[in-house]
Amino acid sequence: MNVKNFIVGGIVGGIVDFLLGWVVYGMLLKDTFPKSACDGPAENMLFIFLGCMSFGFLISWVFSQGEGISNMAAGIKMALGISVLMGMCSWFFMNMTQETIDVKLMAIDIVAGMVLATGVGAAVAMVNGKMK
Repeated sequence: MNVKNFIVGGIVGGIVDFLLGWVVYGMLLKDTFPKSACDGPAENMLFIFLGCMSFGFLISWVFSQGEGISNMAAGIKMALGISVLMGMCSWFFMNMTQETIDVKLMAIDIVAGMVLATGVGAAVAMVNGKMK
């Protein structure tokens, strides 16, 4: 694993995730979800940022393993797969105790996560390609 690629890719991926999340969730889907996290205390934004950085570093870690992913198309494809599985896993666990499940909201969130993942995957792959 190339540690430099991992760190730089993780930071870039996390920032891309945060900014795309602001556009997708904060602007485009603002009225879709019950309450915007941005309307809460400042700690919510910190946790959102830390979650975005965690996803950026997850994608960067996966991409930097083995031969490394440095092609944007391969990066998008891999990040999409990871995002779909993570989205389904979290929604299944979040809804396991609910009496009613909003499948439409779940699908919208998974698709939104896929949109964010394409940006993160492309950014991390681009960083890996430039730092070869």
